[in-house]
Amino acid sequence: MTGRRVSLGRRGEDLAADELTQRGYEIVDRNWYCQIGEVDIVTRRAEVWTFFEVRTRRGRAFGTPEESVTPRKMKRMTHVAQLYLSAHDVNVHEIDWRIGVVAVEMDEVGYLLRVDIYENLW
Repeated sequence: MTGRRVSLGRRGEDLAADELTQRGYEIVDRNWYCQIGEVDIVTRRAEVWTFFEVRTRRGRAFGTPEESVTPRKMKRMTHVAQLYLSAHDVNVHEIDWRIGVVAVEMDEVGYLLRVDIYENLW
């Protein structure tokens, strides 16, 4: 990945974390990796855990951030979330957990247009 894309991704994740915090989510973890993938942001709000994929786009030449999340990616995120919970000794059958997406959209020069949160997608 190019330095420009990494920088854009980091900025998007920071903006997503700020928005999640403002909306009452507790950030539990960020950029957790395992052998099959990564979860960008792990949150809790009340007793609900949510595993967020952050998608950031500058302009719409390649579609919206939401359009970049494939069913295959959502399925992989489900497996990563289960591994995360298992690695942290949390029983997936005893808690309420979800998969979500945070869509961050900027214009071509980097001005923030929107941050939208979609919870419980999968």
